[in-house]
Amino acid sequence: MSNYRTTVRLTLILLAVLLVGAALGVMLERSALRDTYRTVREGDKLGWALTQIENRYVDPISRDSLAELAVPILLQELDPHSVYIPAEEFASTNEPLTGTFDGIGVMFNMLSDTVQITNVISGGPSSAAGIVAGDRIITVNDSLIAGVKMDQNKVVGLLRGKRGSTVRLGILRAPAKELLPITVTRGAVPVKSLEAAFIVPGHPEIGYVRFGHFAASTHTEVTAALNRLREQGARKVILDLRENGGGYLDQAIYIINEFLPGGQRIVYTEGHASRRADQFADGNGRFLDMELAVVIDENSASASEIVAGAIQDNDRGVIVGRRSFGKGLVQEQISFPGDGSAMRLTIARYYTPVGRSIQKPYTPGNDAEYHAEVMRRFEHNEMMTADSIRQDDSLRFVTPGGKVVYGGGGIMPDLFVPIDTTFITPYFSKLFQKNLIFRYASQMTDRYRKEINAIETLAELDRFFADKNLFYDFVAYADRQGVRPTETEMSLSKPMITAQIKAYIGRNTALNENAFYYYILPQDKTLLRSVQALEGTDAPKPAAGGDERR
Repeated sequence: MSNYRTTVRLTLILLAVLLVGAALGVMLERSALRDTYRTVREGDKLGWALTQIENRYVDPISRDSLAELAVPILLQELDPHSVYIPAEEFASTNEPLTGTFDGIGVMFNMLSDTVQITNVISGGPSSAAGIVAGDRIITVNDSLIAGVKMDQNKVVGLLRGKRGSTVRLGILRAPAKELLPITVTRGAVPVKSLEAAFIVPGHPEIGYVRFGHFAASTHTEVTAALNRLREQGARKVILDLRENGGGYLDQAIYIINEFLPGGQRIVYTEGHASRRADQFADGNGRFLDMELAVVIDENSASASEIVAGAIQDNDRGVIVGRRSFGKGLVQEQISFPGDGSAMRLTIARYYTPVGRSIQKPYTPGNDAEYHAEVMRRFEHNEMMTADSIRQDDSLRFVTPGGKVVYGGGGIMPDLFVPIDTTFITPYFSKLFQKNLIFRYASQMTDRYRKEINAIETLAELDRFFADKNLFYDFVAYADRQGVRPTETEMSLSKPMITAQIKAYIGRNTALNENAFYYYILPQDKTLLRSVQALEGTDAPKPAAGGDERR
């Protein structure tokens, strides 16, 4: 009986323990659920989802790998310009803006499946190692790269590397038949944003400046170029911002400041979490007396549009070309802690001095449609006639000088210039498809390599071309490749073909892009229209910064 009672007592105790444990388990589970749902109610639905997937998904998966999947999609759904930058892409993504990269310091073309060096950056690692323009790279670290159809990006990857590391190159230098071994110690190579700066041929008072993006050194580079042009006699200047997709906002502000009198608004920015911030010219600009034309096209975006908008809204100069891209959103680069990745997050909109936002419409998450808008301009004939462009009267603004301007979709130029297609004959198209102009220029460069390497000025380059019958020699070359023109095609395409031959050859000299644009400019109707505007033969002269009419 005693054993029976003891057994019953133990059973009851065990049952009680189990009941209490179950109750506590339910309480704990309910508490956890309450915490979970409280988290959801408080807005951390994403964190809750990541936790659940990490803890309960059928296969092991880390929160970090989930974040790599989720963050890019999350940013993509905000707007077309908020983006995620993975750690492995961080350096290459920022390279064009930061001003330097580690490499060997050469520019090259992939000609007939061979790396041909077109220019050696002065003072760079390759220059110090004795490499010269015209050299062909056959091997890299004893691996053959010529004749194997290697992707250009892969070649770049082989040549670049950590500062202080070395790379062994097998160089073919004509007329030698054997490879010349050269070891190059990689180092810091400057990235220049300035592409060209020279006096416009036949117009000694007009300077031409072109730069491809707004990097950390752009203001310094551009002002140095403007000073050189002024010393050469320039009193007016064309800023060519075509194909310039933007970059650092502060560099655009610094450049505009050089042209505006003190107190004039340059730009202002404002966002949900960013209070309005106005930027005004400080009155210390060094080029207030220079007349100004700014050239834009459908690929001029962001910082380029800030420059064009500030000049237009302040009636400071003439804007020439075609309607700009329409990017009026400001991004801030924010680094993720620990892994080297980052995101560029849109934090504000920018507004031109009279208050217009030039951001074109977009649907969050539909980036393809957003970027395809430029192609739709072709379909709507906007690239050929300004009458095809529809402006929203609700976004109409007036500048202090009485000029009507519009927001909502890029900067509309004061002088519209359509795309020039007069030289694009069937003959020219076949030449382009077979890359014959470039190939001919490369052969000519090889033929006269010693003379070309010695050329240092545009005047010397002009003299080099003076006694050469390039066009008809090229026509014979193209004929041997099976491409023949009619008399009409030859007449229409001759000026552009000749200009491109000279431009490509000139690019292989120490003058680089300066030579290229020097020869292309006389065939560029947009730039010729800019020259006419500055000379007063196309439109009233733009007021200089100190003009009292303001």
